[in-house]
Amino acid sequence: MVLDEQYVARHLGAQPGEYVLLSVSDTGVGMSRAVQARIFEPFFTTKTGKGSGLGLAAVYGIVKQNGGNIWVYSEEGQGSTFKIYLPRTYEAVTTRQERPEQEAALPRGNETILLVEDNADVREIALLTLRRLGYRVLAAANGREALRLAREHVGAIHLLLTDVVMPAMSGKALAEQLIALHPGLRVLYMSGYTSNVIAHHGVLDAGVALLEKPFSAAALAQRVRAVLDR
Repeated sequence: MVLDEQYVARHLGAQPGEYVLLSVSDTGVGMSRAVQARIFEPFFTTKTGKGSGLGLAAVYGIVKQNGGNIWVYSEEGQGSTFKIYLPRTYEAVTTRQERPEQEAALPRGNETILLVEDNADVREIALLTLRRLGYRVLAAANGREALRLAREHVGAIHLLLTDVVMPAMSGKALAEQLIALHPGLRVLYMSGYTSNVIAHHGVLDAGVALLEKPFSAAALAQRVRAVLDR
């Protein structure tokens, strides 16, 4: 797609040039104008009792970080269309893979970590990485399961590595209950959003340890070791 000056004049924040367009449409319930005006706000959601409101906010951040734009068109009762414009590039695509020797150089440990993450893929990646680094890992998909594992575990739990926003129980609420069970427990939160945004919305206190998703094996290893070594 070529975005010209006329298009840019009608779409605030857009820049003229060549773009690749990704268009996604559905035939759902659609959105009102009031909802459309807020869909990219962090923690805004129309789902009662579920949903974090971070999904579209994260999409918006990724698109903007890559110099693109995202627009939505929706009619109530008809459905919605999202259009993502990403700048076209002529550079060759390169991939970088972590070599075994790179992982061997990462900080290691033998402490016990309670990992709590409702996304199965993220949980599995973190679990495998931490075990390869020598840690003993207890993995849970939600707060209730994490509390059960903590009560059943014999011995110390040194670190709670938990997602911030989860169904039924937040990472912060879970941490408060677990610290009562395991005094001295260190806490490292994970989130797809930045620490300043989360603190601004009152989800976490400013200055808490946070690992931003998506994260590399190196970032996970270094952040976990830093929190444990405080």
